[in-house]
Amino acid sequence: MQEAYLGFASREARGVSACYQQWAEGVASDAALVARISQLTGIKRQPQLIFAVARLLGAPAAPFPVFREWMLEHWDEVRTETLSRRNQINEPHRCAVLLPLLAALPQPLALLEVGASAGLCLLPDKYSYQYVNRPRLDPLEGPSPLLLTCDATGPVPQPARLPEVAWRAGIDLHPLDVSSDADTRWLHALIWPGQDDRHQRLDAALRIARTGAPRLVEGDLTDTVAQLAAQAPSDATLIIFHCGVLTYLSTPQRRVFADTVSKLPAHWISYEGPSVMSSGMYAPLPPSPEPARALFFVALGTRPVAYADGLGQTMHWFG
Repeated sequence: MQEAYLGFASREARGVSACYQQWAEGVASDAALVARISQLTGIKRQPQLIFAVARLLGAPAAPFPVFREWMLEHWDEVRTETLSRRNQINEPHRCAVLLPLLAALPQPLALLEVGASAGLCLLPDKYSYQYVNRPRLDPLEGPSPLLLTCDATGPVPQPARLPEVAWRAGIDLHPLDVSSDADTRWLHALIWPGQDDRHQRLDAALRIARTGAPRLVEGDLTDTVAQLAAQAPSDATLIIFHCGVLTYLSTPQRRVFADTVSKLPAHWISYEGPSVMSSGMYAPLPPSPEPARALFFVALGTRPVAYADGLGQTMHWFG
């Protein structure tokens, strides 16, 4: 477990959240906290999940000694809450990475997201976009209250307009409700200290979603995807996509999911992290431009097309 926390500190939190980097490094060298977190199993030990739960329950974004004292005092609460939680980050900025693929496919689209959380990535046509050194893109009805900016390099396809979405739905083990104060607090707790702009972006996306929230279905992604896909309109191009979801499945579970999706009349878009990169489901990747960091990748079907950061603020399209 210590190695997992040190890896999180060096590959994910470094340069992103000084607070989480310090916490993860501290936990890795603290026998008392290691003993307590070891009571949990599997993904419940995730640093980002444990830290988000602690912050939800009131842990201050303070230096590690303060965090350590708070954790030891409140461990029973943290443990109980962690068992009922999942890492349900719902970052709307990821739509900036998905957009070049979505806009290039035959319109209109039927969007089906697996692991949808609150469904904020199901609204790519409701946001405005600004790619560096490229024209701004706005919805047909005018500029969106949420502008997503992305530093895109390489031969990124330039969308002429935003996609036309005829149908949208999502699957999640425990969908979050954009109108629920409790679910909104959890989404905010999942944002790392030092990422203040994400809170503003999340609030803007939530306001947009509340004017027409996507349909979200509770269920397992593999068991539910075919049934929900069958409800999409036949005259729309069906897109099945996921963002940082398959990392929580075992390699056999990923392959079952991939086999299920490959049999559906749909285009499959993946936006996933490094553990999924190496699972054998996708064609080989070019060398990473930042091998020390946990970059995500984007794939259409089994063909990787780009690297991206996990939040959709930068991407590099392959030549």
